[in-house]
Amino acid sequence: MNKELQEELIQAAFKARDFSYSPYSNFQVGAALLTKSGKIFTGTNVENASYGAGICAERSAAVKAISEGEREFTAVVITGYPLNATDEEKGFAYPCGICRQFLNEFSTDDMDVIVARTPEDFRIHPLSELLPHSFGPEDL
Repeated sequence: MNKELQEELIQAAFKARDFSYSPYSNFQVGAALLTKSGKIFTGTNVENASYGAGICAERSAAVKAISEGEREFTAVVITGYPLNATDEEKGFAYPCGICRQFLNEFSTDDMDVIVARTPEDFRIHPLSELLPHSFGPEDL
């Protein structure tokens, strides 16, 4: 992925974070997902009074992509931190285990997982590093 596309994806994740519905945790997360066809889909975390009924930003973006016919993902950017966090309080929000497994289902060529504290401060990991010895469609 070229630098311009990477920056676009990171900015999209930060913009998606602004739409977070997180009245219980106040932890706002945004995600931007890049498909093999070059489309970008965004998502945000959506909490629920019945805590287990919420959805993470990564899966929110993935479900949008899947519902529009996309089945191959090449990269995802995740950014998340508490509402009104100071720069010192902003950390790297890695995807939870469920999101890692969900993304693995549609990952192509060991997709890049980019976690961003700020648009300029981010880390890039291959999904296989975050989900070693994964179980996927090829294991069935």
